[in-house]
Amino acid sequence: MGTASGAGPRSIPGQARREDDRAERGPLPLEGIQMEEARTVGSARPGPTGEATGEQVVLVDAADRAIGMAEKLSVHREAKLHRAVSVFVFNAEGALLLQRRAATKYHSAGLWSNTCCSHPRPGEDPLEAARRRLEEEMGLACDLYPVFRFVYRAELGGGLVEHEYDHVFAGWSDQDPRPDPREVAEWRWAAVNELCAEIAERPGDYTPWFRLALPILLRHELPAVRPGRSGAGLP
Repeated sequence: MGTASGAGPRSIPGQARREDDRAERGPLPLEGIQMEEARTVGSARPGPTGEATGEQVVLVDAADRAIGMAEKLSVHREAKLHRAVSVFVFNAEGALLLQRRAATKYHSAGLWSNTCCSHPRPGEDPLEAARRRLEEEMGLACDLYPVFRFVYRAELGGGLVEHEYDHVFAGWSDQDPRPDPREVAEWRWAAVNELCAEIAERPGDYTPWFRLALPILLRHELPAVRPGRSGAGLP
């Protein structure tokens, strides 16, 4: 698969740059969602741990039933299972849009990851949360389709643990993003084959959840982009 516009990473203004056969298929039906359990992975690069956002996340049981709410940082400190969303946006050439997390993020700062990820607000549907966060974080809007769900646990360093019931969505757009510099330091379109080789060579450059989710995603049938149907960037 070839890369799209701009072969190298794009720095975001306001952030210091850190180190260095499309098939004609329809959208995935909701009944195609699968639950897949992933293994625990090693530590990611820790970031500042003093951030207390006050943001509430939804605590869930192993069947994704809501059982309460808690503040996000405390959840990461106590390794509580909570609901999350991850978004993967591809362009018409099959390249995946990546972001490098901002240096100010309180965990996994400066690591490359999937297009965006977040947590549904209490009472918010995961798909709506994915759409909202894609617009807020990457300045991008496109149709998103549910692909699979999985549970993982990853040590993040600094006494933090990510333990998520993650809803994974895929979408298509040929528009370059306009990210929020408070969230994203750099972005790039990456050819999937080359990306997989990079992750195998330098796994520590990528977030643990991305390293787990990508190979699962690539085993699934994805909705193919159709001429004239690719997503549009925000005005």
